[in-house]
Amino acid sequence: MHGLGNDFVVIDAREVAIPAMTPAIARALGDRRTGIGFDQLILLEPSDTRDFRVRFFNADGSEAGACGNGSRAVALLHGAPAVVETGGGPIALEPLDGGARVDMGAPRFDWDAIPLAYPVDTFAMPVGWETLEGPMAVNVGNPHVIFFVEDAEAEALDRLGPVIEHDPLFPERVNVNVASLAGPDHLTLRVWERGAGLTRACGTGACATAVAAIRRGLVNSPVRVTLPGGDLAIAWQPGGPILMSGPAAEAFRGTFRWDDYS
Repeated sequence: MHGLGNDFVVIDAREVAIPAMTPAIARALGDRRTGIGFDQLILLEPSDTRDFRVRFFNADGSEAGACGNGSRAVALLHGAPAVVETGGGPIALEPLDGGARVDMGAPRFDWDAIPLAYPVDTFAMPVGWETLEGPMAVNVGNPHVIFFVEDAEAEALDRLGPVIEHDPLFPERVNVNVASLAGPDHLTLRVWERGAGLTRACGTGACATAVAAIRRGLVNSPVRVTLPGGDLAIAWQPGGPILMSGPAAEAFRGTFRWDDYS
């Protein structure tokens, strides 16, 4: 499946038991030359407290707490409204024609909720990496820093993204967002995803960036966020949850032999 070109392998283990997913297996499946290939692997499992559980694994095998584009794919696959358990907290899914709306919950701004290595003002962090300076930090189920720049396309995100992701300031690493103002309710965005690198779209990045822009008074809600793969609509009012709407699609179904990757 994919959401705006952000692509996923979805394994549905809600009714059929499978061997335990490990970072090594996820990494082997994610290799685009010797495995299946994906930006994220999504594993659906039973839950004792919600409709079901959703786990997200990056292509490097690390596990993420949230994935916005992947959550829309899950909503489309499930085919009905649901409240699901994720590592970043419960979220509500609602399939729409050709996509889904996801209630991502409320953003968090405290330095230790991002988390950061030490107390820092997350509204305008007094740090910088070459041309990228003064970001805002937001946790939307996973950690993000957002830089507002004149031209997002001009920034060397392929080079600076991994440097910022692995900076000691971010003990759990971080997703790096570079955004430009395109109108009173419109942003353009590129994202370096933690554990995946540059992707065509990032749903949690769009959520975090829209929230940051609203907090700074740059845009009004709802916000149109344009990523390389297409547009997402993000609505948020301070104190409330983030609502993300956008497309998702199924690309194909297939099988693989588990022992080939374990």
